[in-house]
Amino acid sequence: MKIKIRLLAIVFLCNHLVFTSCSQNSPLPFHDEIQAFKAQDKASPPPKNAILFVGSSSFKMWADVAAYFPGYTIINRGFGGSGLNDVIRYADKIIIPYNPKQIVIYCGENDIAGSLTSTDVLQRFTKLFNIVRRKLPATPIVFISIKPSPSREKFIAVIEDSNIKIRQFLDGQPNTVFLDVFHAMLGKDGLPRKELFLEDMLHMNPQGYALWKTAIEPVLLK
Repeated sequence: MKIKIRLLAIVFLCNHLVFTSCSQNSPLPFHDEIQAFKAQDKASPPPKNAILFVGSSSFKMWADVAAYFPGYTIINRGFGGSGLNDVIRYADKIIIPYNPKQIVIYCGENDIAGSLTSTDVLQRFTKLFNIVRRKLPATPIVFISIKPSPSREKFIAVIEDSNIKIRQFLDGQPNTVFLDVFHAMLGKDGLPRKELFLEDMLHMNPQGYALWKTAIEPVLLK
């Protein structure tokens, strides 16, 4: 009986060690995309004094963003279905090294879809903001308000409240812009304008990006 117990203990210990080892070696979320950015930067060094667009898939899917803003030098580092914690995690890899002349952020929508409150979103954004400010204290920051996607209509109250909280925070910070696209993306009925979105009712079509271009261009630095 004692031998059986010892054998079971050894098997349990081995399984635990294997699981722990695998867990420790598992890549972090979006690891491959971040590595691809690093490889891209190594193969073709990013331009100096550029405007950095960073955040979630609304930027990732804006693959031709530079074509919307001729005359501006833009680096696009939107990735996956990222949340604010993901941008925080990789800030030292996809924000700080570029030393951009301006940073444009779109993020927070996926955090809300993960059932976070507006207070949670503000706390995460504040953490990201402070990381950037410590490393790049003079760099102007633009935050694009969280958009009202039709597929996430049930979160619209939280989205609006998150926007209000972030706007109030940025009102007290120098060299910042809160850019409201939320209200422009609502119809007269107060609901998200479906004509601005792809079939998934989450990501934008060219009409949606044209609206963003109109809102963003006046605040970009030459």
